[in-house]
Amino acid sequence: MRYFALCSLLTTILVVPIWGQDHDHGDDSTTRKIRKVEAPKVFLDKSPRIVAYQLKRLDNQRLLMVERKTDDTKYIPVYEAILARVGMSPQFRLESIHALAALQKSHPVAIILATIGELDASNREEKRTAKQLAKILLGLKTEQLEAQANSLLEAAQTDNLLAASIATAALLIPGQSETEIDKLTDTPSGQLAFLEAITMLPEASQRTTFRPRVLRLLEISNNNQLSNAAIRTLSFIPAEPADTFSRLAPLISNDKLRAVTVRTLLTIPVKQREAGASLKVTSFLVDLAEKTPAEKRTTAAFIDAMQLADQLLAIVPSEQARSFRKRLNAVTVRVIRIKTVEEEMRYDIPYFAVEAGKSVQIVLENHDLMPHNLVITVPEALKEVAQLGLQVGPNKGWQNLPYVPESDKVLHATPMVPADQQNTLTFTAPTTPGEYPYVCTFPQHWYRMYGVMVVVDDLDDWLKNPVEPANPIGSNRSFVQAWKVDDLKDELESGIRGRSPEIGKRLFAEASCAGCHKMQGQGGAIGPELSDVFERWKGDRVGILREVLEPSHKVDAKYVMQRILTVDGRTVTGVLLSEDDDKVTLLSNPEAKEPTVILQDDIEAMVPSSVSMMPKALMDQYTKDEVFEVLAYLESVTGETKP
Repeated sequence: MRYFALCSLLTTILVVPIWGQDHDHGDDSTTRKIRKVEAPKVFLDKSPRIVAYQLKRLDNQRLLMVERKTDDTKYIPVYEAILARVGMSPQFRLESIHALAALQKSHPVAIILATIGELDASNREEKRTAKQLAKILLGLKTEQLEAQANSLLEAAQTDNLLAASIATAALLIPGQSETEIDKLTDTPSGQLAFLEAITMLPEASQRTTFRPRVLRLLEISNNNQLSNAAIRTLSFIPAEPADTFSRLAPLISNDKLRAVTVRTLLTIPVKQREAGASLKVTSFLVDLAEKTPAEKRTTAAFIDAMQLADQLLAIVPSEQARSFRKRLNAVTVRVIRIKTVEEEMRYDIPYFAVEAGKSVQIVLENHDLMPHNLVITVPEALKEVAQLGLQVGPNKGWQNLPYVPESDKVLHATPMVPADQQNTLTFTAPTTPGEYPYVCTFPQHWYRMYGVMVVVDDLDDWLKNPVEPANPIGSNRSFVQAWKVDDLKDELESGIRGRSPEIGKRLFAEASCAGCHKMQGQGGAIGPELSDVFERWKGDRVGILREVLEPSHKVDAKYVMQRILTVDGRTVTGVLLSEDDDKVTLLSNPEAKEPTVILQDDIEAMVPSSVSMMPKALMDQYTKDEVFEVLAYLESVTGETKP
């Protein structure tokens, strides 16, 4: 049981600002409730043990309020605590890295490696923190990594697999000779670290470079751990997908390698799956389904295998596909696995097909911090159901589910699925063919989080010639580019010049920004007001661009999501309203009329998130010119022009 009580001299808790509004959902004149948090007193002149104890007892918000400067080594423990703290935003980690490098007269690479080495990879949250630090490390300039080659080589040889993998990845980015890579991979542990390192490389072109070596390790491997690692690594290498499929397909019969082989084959585009190999895999998987005991047909590995079999039925000849389908229908329900995409507020599957009147099972896996559900509606009812769900709120609605309205336009729904959990929804598909939307009805999520269940008369015929359904909210946009700050920052000044505020305003609304942010008094109240954003940022165009493209780079303390795991296994997320020795009070969503209160005795752990509530990739369906139009609109409203 974790101990929450904070020293009285360190805490003064009142009420926190929540999504720009109070609990009353009245007009804009309502008074906001504010939590005043006083800066804690930390005595940095004490012994290292006492200083560490004081800092450890502070939550993230108060830790960031501790005085810190780069002119005295007494501030080193403060920066070290910030750098290693779970749930800290990248901005503060970067600040700490540079400060520690100056105070300790060290190098950023050495600072990051030392911190990663102290984190516990068996702890999920600390492992996530290590990977966030790895992202910073791998984002350093090539010359910075090259300058620390010796330190990286030393770290690459540690017994800590995660730390060794991160160091190896940092060595691979500047480039290593074949001889140097041979040295890195001359032990089983080095080979595992090398394979994991490839999965961390930020660019697909970098990962592709090592494909021949990954294949070689797979060929010479005489142990299952290395083989599984090599197969998994191939799923991160998009090059030569047809060859990867043909190489891995025969491994499907190996009990020790099947699970990871199936997951990797699922990442290969259907058009790159060779027909002959697909037929053999399908035949094997159908036999496997018939031999698998009923009690084992709900495992993740079995569900993955059946998803692969279902996809391959579109490739094998029609008559054989119908025979396979009939055999599968006799022993198992058709399963569709839908995952939420972390930080992006969307499902990973935009549409799928089912056969009219047949049983179907949807497994919703939530890999995001926020809770999500999946509600299937009648055709053309997505927006109406989502808005009615907002009115229901956390109260019991359709079949006693929160955020699901009592409406004949709701066909099926899951409960809210907490972070890192899943829910299974089993039902009979409608008998009338058509396009049936599915949507997350948690407040404001419907703007981005939706898809379509296509009901067809003959599933196998449809799979042979699938037709993409119409976008259920009328959007005709498709992916343009995963924009990064470096893609646009050098063109900001010229790119913004001469833009039309009217166009920018329209795009601002179309990108769903207005659903969460107010502009000149109009819009949502989930995020901060943006009318004065350029004034607040002192005309820093690059900083504002980063806020748009990388919302988790800096998360304002008053918008940090907390994730609570209770002793009975429940997960509750929300923004912290207050905390004392007896209870924690959260606001679970921006429309909640009442906060959620959890007793301290019922809490197993409470972890802050470093992920912003604002989803990333919002602008990935917009062109460069359109991104500039939105930025120009934000600047025009403020009326401040950067010289």
